[in-house]
Amino acid sequence: MGVTAERAAAAAVVMAMLQQVAMAAVYKVGDAAGWTIAGGVDYKQWAATKTFEPGDVIVFEYNAQFHNVMRVTHSMYKSCNVSKPLETHSSGNDSITIKSRGHHFFLCGVPGHCQAGQKLDINVLRLSSPAAAPTTPSALASPSVPLARTPSAPSPSASTTTASHLHPLITALLFAFCVAALA
Repeated sequence: MGVTAERAAAAAVVMAMLQQVAMAAVYKVGDAAGWTIAGGVDYKQWAATKTFEPGDVIVFEYNAQFHNVMRVTHSMYKSCNVSKPLETHSSGNDSITIKSRGHHFFLCGVPGHCQAGQKLDINVLRLSSPAAAPTTPSALASPSVPLARTPSAPSPSASTTTASHLHPLITALLFAFCVAALA
């Protein structure tokens, strides 16, 4: 492969990666209420009205004096066990990028909060074609957990920001980058 062909291949890979990022959505957990036990937020219902994809960003906004966010396994999620979380976040404004398909479990580690319903199961649906699905198991994914119901239309109260409105601009920039890389 010549230098020009190598540059073209590299530019194509970069372009594909950037377009994937451009299509990601940002979800504020609990919409206007945020991550809290006040206000009776049903996080199971909140998640069921979303269609999550790898690359999406989940934003937890909360009062850091009273809450935190722990990423946990399925069994820890079910029992509200906070003894050995996979990750702990405590800034009050935590952005977590979902990197894989399957279930991703979060809860508040403050005593009593998980039991009061401050826990979240983000379900990134598997691909429809079994041959295209990833074959490596994830500590966060649990195939024994049923897939969340995803409605055909998004909730009007959904707090989602997508970069899809930037798609034409990003495509133009990527095209310019590719042309420059080939020059």
